[in-house]
Amino acid sequence: MEYNNKFKGDSTPLSSPQQLQRLVEKLIYLTITRPNISYIVSYISQFLHAPTNGHMNLVDRLLRYLKESPGKGIWMKKNHNTNIVAYADAHWAGNPIDRRSISGFCTFVGGNIVIWKSKKQSVVARSSAEAEYRAMASATSKIVWLRALMQDLTNKA
Repeated sequence: MEYNNKFKGDSTPLSSPQQLQRLVEKLIYLTITRPNISYIVSYISQFLHAPTNGHMNLVDRLLRYLKESPGKGIWMKKNHNTNIVAYADAHWAGNPIDRRSISGFCTFVGGNIVIWKSKKQSVVARSSAEAEYRAMASATSKIVWLRALMQDLTNKA
């Protein structure tokens, strides 16, 4: 699914939404190692209370993509480097439905990605600078948490 497009699929309600709900539950767990599908899974999750045939078609398309792209998940490499590096970004007023900004960040320890997140911000940002600030604040709080965790792990070892 292309980012920032409004959904224009079949609006016929599903006769049994439980099947779609179970599929999306499984896909949510898959996003742990396949962050490239996080956007579409998050998008479909918004409509689980009243899914349509169009939403089911999106999930079918996603399942076909996953079948055709095995081995595209996250790979970890062994090293003794414990440097923490983080990147944050925001898309101001990026959601076409409610014009809220979308924040994202990823955190690496020793070159391996350990934390990543992409989420619609809880409030409407008045400027791109405010949206960026919220993304940086979210990433910084995760860095502080990760540093404390690493210190606890090294002190107990």
